[in-house]
Amino acid sequence: MVSYGGGANSTALLIGLHQHRIPVDLILFADTGAEHPHTYAYLDIMDRWLKDHGMPPITRVYKTTREGKRLTLEQECLQSGTLPSIAYGFKRCSLKHKIGPQEKFCNHYLPCQKVWAAGKRVVKFIGYDAGEGYRSDKVLLGDLADPKYSKWYPLMEWGWDRAACQQAIEDAGLPQPGKSSCFFCPSMRAEEIIHLRDHHPDLFRRAIALEDNARPNLKAVQGLGRSYSWKERFGKEFYTHGNC
Repeated sequence: MVSYGGGANSTALLIGLHQHRIPVDLILFADTGAEHPHTYAYLDIMDRWLKDHGMPPITRVYKTTREGKRLTLEQECLQSGTLPSIAYGFKRCSLKHKIGPQEKFCNHYLPCQKVWAAGKRVVKFIGYDAGEGYRSDKVLLGDLADPKYSKWYPLMEWGWDRAACQQAIEDAGLPQPGKSSCFFCPSMRAEEIIHLRDHHPDLFRRAIALEDNARPNLKAVQGLGRSYSWKERFGKEFYTHGNC
């Protein structure tokens, strides 16, 4: 199985697996409900490429409540009056809205159940590129001890760094996917926030609304920029021109 993130690495991973004739049975995309528009558009592009190359389609999964209703990361933050956990130095949003939904899907997916019932592990392809050895090193012991999944890092094995991944995408006749993240991710750089503000004002407005909603509960954190507020740093000109 492949956990498809919608970015360059995971796109190159799928291309490379096809080139190396390594079979893929399941491709999962965990949808937080808040991806950038270019990522949602790219899922359709990638699905067409996968179909043309005899690979399975992308299965979209997402977090649900105990009642089975969908819960987006934006909804969760607004309901709790908080920012995404990465703003506070944690990674719970990824655990709850990315890893969790995929784990839940696989737990109920018959082919996975059959592998586990046979005492084996499901092979999970991870898209760390050749320049990210530090990431796989951090999780090595956990990977070895994982009773359910056998992790494989093909991009590292092939020696594909970020540039090689981008080249593989170009050679496959695909456009570059761009960065994958939530449109209110605290890890976004200044130029990415400005691009969001100028090209997707509706999403920028929602990000500011999320920040405003959390402000009464903020102490050490100033806003979506952690040490600063998106509204204060990037919103003044936005609202001055009537984008309210």
